[in-house]
Amino acid sequence: MNINEFQTWIGEFYKQRGWTKYGPFIRMGFLAEETGELARAVRAIEIGRDRPDETEKAEGEQRRELIEELGDVLGNIILLANLYDLTLEEVMEVHKEKLLKRFQDNE
Repeated sequence: MNINEFQTWIGEFYKQRGWTKYGPFIRMGFLAEETGELARAVRAIEIGRDRPDETEKAEGEQRRELIEELGDVLGNIILLANLYDLTLEEVMEVHKEKLLKRFQDNE
């Protein structure tokens, strides 16, 4: 599946679930929440979780959790892009141009 197909699929799936009814401010809250969960997954991999109420997860389970949380963050980014009629392809291209201009022009 390419990025455009994924963006369309996410938009349709989330719409079926009723998750696209939220505006950009609420969506940003969801993105912040998912970013925190991603940070927790990265921490578990990199330095561990030193809590007596949590059991240590196997490496494969940690990797799976990292992938899932990255997907949750990406899903929320896609919904934000959709709210503003942007494609991820457009976002990627503009970001690439910005980086190339910023760093290639200064070398």
